[in-house]
Amino acid sequence: MTRPFEGIRIVDATHVLAGPFAAYQLALLGAEVVKVEHPEEPDQSRDSGGDLALNRRAMGTYFLTQGANKRSLTLDLKTEGGRAVMRRLLARADVLVENYRPGAFAALGLGYEEVSRLNPRLIYCSISAFGQEGPRGGQTAYDHVIQATSGIMATTGTPEVSPLKFGSPAIDYATGTMGAFALAAALFQRERTGRGQRIDLAMLDVAMMMMASHLTAYLRTGKVPRPNGNDHLYATNSAYRARDGLVMLGASNLRQQRRLWAALGHPEMAKTNNEARVADREREAALLGEIMLTRTADEWEAYLQARRVPAARVRRLDEAMADPQLASRHLVHRFPEGAPGVEGPFGVPVAAFRFAHGGPRVDSPPPPLGADTEAILGELGYSREEIAALRAERAI
Repeated sequence: MTRPFEGIRIVDATHVLAGPFAAYQLALLGAEVVKVEHPEEPDQSRDSGGDLALNRRAMGTYFLTQGANKRSLTLDLKTEGGRAVMRRLLARADVLVENYRPGAFAALGLGYEEVSRLNPRLIYCSISAFGQEGPRGGQTAYDHVIQATSGIMATTGTPEVSPLKFGSPAIDYATGTMGAFALAAALFQRERTGRGQRIDLAMLDVAMMMMASHLTAYLRTGKVPRPNGNDHLYATNSAYRARDGLVMLGASNLRQQRRLWAALGHPEMAKTNNEARVADREREAALLGEIMLTRTADEWEAYLQARRVPAARVRRLDEAMADPQLASRHLVHRFPEGAPGVEGPFGVPVAAFRFAHGGPRVDSPPPPLGADTEAILGELGYSREEIAALRAERAI
């Protein structure tokens, strides 16, 4: 079955996590993605991750995460030969995704204006920390730096321990997901207009969107959100110590909190409005703290879920991955025999959604650095002699 982006050609000139993840999402849905890297200074994700042996082979787990379904081309864009290859590649591409420092591609003669003259239908997506313009446009950052800048760190943690960084690079992957959405929207728009598009995507903007409800509340009230740790405004929507660990209650709305108190044998604690819940929070939390200690977290999860009250035992990643629900979702693609550059089995995440037909899938493993350089150059019309000349120039 045809996938949504089959026939779409993407040049992925990105590095680390956010940009590569954006291109990866479209690759899962059928796009042909060529990952462009410097031959001697490749994507830093290649030597990043928990497996040191893979890092030394430039196949680190950070790279594996979003490297499948891509082909690898090495180019030194500081050489004339490398830029010439890039221009030829972009002339036949549908999408360019790049996340270099703002202005870097323009300085190489590969800016939006130059490239759009070469290919007016090209969708040119630039991902940066703060955007292509503005007072901080020239600054650079990573996920954790944006967490600090945006206010997310200051809202995370407890009153005693804050600011606190997220435990995962959530802004990177949210930026990648937003990038994939922007690219899909631009491609759909091009079907109607025939025109290419310029996408300016900033990690800071994405971070602010990740706090959208906090942002709206602040704009209305002027009150800065406080770090509340595992506690919520409502006591029935917070975490408590069970007999053997933590259980997170999710009785958020009025119906759910009524069901929770009935299930716990205290229907008199149910409230008829949210203001009353806030006013009685301290008493509710004290009672819930006592009750939750009477069973294990697993027992509470099963008991409350059976009564249509959201609740879950707080799990580690290994415990979450052992949940048969994840296996049923086909969230992970496994390479049981390994792959070029990776000895032994490994797995990579696919997509967070499923289609009835023609949906996301992994077709090929993450490629070793430059694995497809000669094949891609040949497809672009370069002869063996010209490829040899590019090697001599150290352009590839």
